Amino acid sequence: MAMTQDELKQQVGQRAVDFIEDGMVVGLGTGSTVKYMVDALGKRVKEEGLNVVGVPTSDRTREQARSLGIPVKGIDDVDHIDLTIDGADEISDDFQGIKGGGAAHLWEKIVATNSTKNMWIVDESKLSHQLGSFPLPLEVIPYGSSQVVKKLAAKGYKPEVRMRDGQHVLTDSKNYVVDLHLGEIDHPHELANELIQMVGVVEQGLFLDTVNTVIVGRPDGPEVLQAR
Repeated sequence: MAMTQDELKQQVGQRAVDFIEDGMVVGLGTGSTVKYMVDALGKRVKEEGLNVVGVPTSDRTREQARSLGIPVKGIDDVDHIDLTIDGADEISDDFQGIKGGGAAHLWEKIVATNSTKNMWIVDESKLSHQLGSFPLPLEVIPYGSSQVVKKLAAKGYKPEVRMRDGQHVLTDSKNYVVDLHLGEIDHPHELANELIQMVGVVEQGLFLDTVNTVIVGRPDGPEVLQAR
């Protein structure tokens, strides 16, 4: 019987916690796949007495971890992070990524860049040859945001302010999210550099040269890929 997307996500979430060892400080990502990983980690903490500290990348992950008895600390309250496990919205053949579908990419990137190792857990639908089919999220300060959107539109980046029920989607830092509908991204490093230099853009969702290990949910079982 074919596995549903949820079953694939659950499978990689459970496989990921095999990489968590006693005494680790672990970055806890955000999103539907990570939710299964945090559930599985909570189970190990409860059943094995696994001793870990979680560093959450969003308010919702923090609440989930706490509810499962996983000790959590803020990024500024730890001196290092051994491993961060997070999802991704799109991963290219050369293991570059787009994140931010869940509007948490600023916090996710802060945690990722302060981690010794990064692991992404995805179902196979998230793999693509080249980045860009998934809209690229930007976190933008509300003040002057229409001017930023105008500039992005003038560059041909097809910006769309993310809304839900007629309201702006807000990040945990109370900023707006603007999605760029690019189709394909030929030069991700150059684009990342250009976007981050735009005044008003706090962070962009290209996660480049970041991930070490990717676990992909496949119908015949999770596949572990070594990226870098």
